Amino acid sequence: MDALTDDKKAGEAGTSTTAAVDTPPEYSNSSVKKARLQSTLTALLTDPILADVPKKPSLSDVDTLINLELGSAMRITVLKLDGTSLEVAVMNSATVKDLKLAIKKKVNDMEESRMGHRHISWKHVWANFCLSYLNEKLLDDNAALQHYGVRNNSQVQFVPYVVARASRKHSRRRKHRFFHGLNRKA
Repeated sequence: MDALTDDKKAGEAGTSTTAAVDTPPEYSNSSVKKARLQSTLTALLTDPILADVPKKPSLSDVDTLINLELGSAMRITVLKLDGTSLEVAVMNSATVKDLKLAIKKKVNDMEESRMGHRHISWKHVWANFCLSYLNEKLLDDNAALQHYGVRNNSQVQFVPYVVARASRKHSRRRKHRFFHGLNRKA
């Protein structure tokens, strides 16, 4: 009986070993799964057909690109003040704010890939510059791009934004200078 018990134990041990062989040990580790997924994603992104997909795509990026192919999103070229341009994709129902967020993400991704982490003050950018389409400034962040006539393959450009003096409001910078002078000891 001891021989039968030993054979059963060996058979059970063999079965458990076989079960372990069925699931490769490399898949049991989540970090290895992530590494394999990342290598597969990298291989896909080097394909020239997928050249417009960002290096670290989010779900919304992929969704927008799929909708672009289906015709429910539009590609917009943004002309910068230095004469260079960049392309962003937004949904057909996008607002000016959505376009600004897409520009911000695209520029930040480009700067990070080119120079590493670099901080751009977008608050400063949007306080001093605005977007323009056919010489009309896109000032209302909540307005749909289609309201201004922006369509697929349109070109918008950065233009200097000057606030009218009629409001007589000081900019934060001037307020800061004013209060900064009060803190000095006479």
